[in-house]
Amino acid sequence: MPASTPAVPRLRGAHLVGSVNLPTARETLQTVGNHLGEHLRRIPDGEVGERFHWVLFQGERFSAVDGLSRVPGDPFLVAGFDVRPHVVDGEVSPTELRFGPLGYAEAAATSYASFVALREEGVIPDGTRFQVCLPSPLAAVTTFVAPQDRAAVHPAYEAALVREIDAIVASVPAQDLAIQVDLATEFAVVEGAELGGGAARAWFDRGAGGDEEVVEGCARRAAVVAGAVPDGVELGFHLCYGDVAEKHFVEPADAANLVRMANALVRHVDRPVSWFHLPVPIERDDPGFLAPLAGLEIDDATELYLGVVHHEDGVEGAVRRLAAAVPVLGDRTVGVATECGFGRGPSERTAALLDLHGAVLAAGAGEAMG
Repeated sequence: MPASTPAVPRLRGAHLVGSVNLPTARETLQTVGNHLGEHLRRIPDGEVGERFHWVLFQGERFSAVDGLSRVPGDPFLVAGFDVRPHVVDGEVSPTELRFGPLGYAEAAATSYASFVALREEGVIPDGTRFQVCLPSPLAAVTTFVAPQDRAAVHPAYEAALVREIDAIVASVPAQDLAIQVDLATEFAVVEGAELGGGAARAWFDRGAGGDEEVVEGCARRAAVVAGAVPDGVELGFHLCYGDVAEKHFVEPADAANLVRMANALVRHVDRPVSWFHLPVPIERDDPGFLAPLAGLEIDDATELYLGVVHHEDGVEGAVRRLAAAVPVLGDRTVGVATECGFGRGPSERTAALLDLHGAVLAAGAGEAMG
C-alpha cells in the first residue's frame, strides 16, 4: 500500500451476513469456498429459494395458523408476496395459537448436506462452521400482524422459532454449527423510521404507550430466541439498518444505537456471544460515526465485524472506513464485511464482491507490515 495510506485496525478475517445472490445452496457454498473460504470462520448457504426476500415468505405460515386471518381486500404484493397483515379472528384463543414449521430448519438440513459434501471435496476448509441465519420474531410479527394484535401473536411465533432452532440443532452437529440472529426491524422501531403508514413503533415501546424502553425491549425479546441456541453452537448477531434497493430505511446519525443494542443483548443473553456485525454506511469514513464504539461492552473474545466493504468504492473506501475506527478501537482486532447481505444485488457482482473482502484483508495486512 502507498505510504500515505492510513493505519487500519488489526484484521481477523471476513464475515458474510447471509444472503448471496446465487441460485442454489451448493453453488453458493462452492463459490464462497473458492473465493473467500480461507478468510471465513463460517459460511452461510446464501438464503436461497423462498428465503431470497428475507421474511416475506413467512406470510403463508401466518395464514396457515388457526385463529389468524388476513385482513380483507385485494392482495398487497411486495416482490410477489402478499404482505397484508393478519388479525386474531377469535376462532382460537391467542394463548393457543400454534405455528407449524417455518421452513428454516428444513432449509438448513438440506444445505448442510451440501456443506458436508463440499468440505469432503476440500472446497470448504476443515474447521469452518455452517452458518444459519434467522430473523428475530419481531421482524415477521411486525410484517404480518396488525398492530393491535402483535403483542398477542408474538409469543406463538417466538415459540415456533425456538422449535426451528431445536430442529436445526438436531440435524447439524454442534461443532459444525453457527446461528446468527438478524436484528433489522428492531432498528426501524428504535429510530421511528417511516416505512409507510407512519413511524414504525413496537407495542412495548414506552414512547408509544408501552411499558419498556425500546432498545431494552427489543434486546430482551431477541434474547429469548438466542438463549435457545445451546452451548457448543456459536451464536452471533447481525445488527442492520435495512438494505432495500441498497438503501437504509433511515440513515443512522452515528453508531450509538448499534452500541446500545449490542450492549443490551450482552446483558440479556445468558450465554457467550461469538460475534457481532455492525454496518458502516458508505459515506461515513469520519471518526464521528464510529466514536460510540468506545462504549461497546462486548467481551474481548467476541468477534467484531464492521460492514465497511462497499462495491462502489472498493479497497480504498473500506480502508478509509477502517482507519476511522482506529482512534476508537485502539488495538482491538476486527473483521470486515458488507453492511448487509448482498443477495438482492446482481448475481454477476457476487464473485468480485467476495474477492473484494480478501483484497481489503490483504491491504490491511500489507499496511500492518509496512
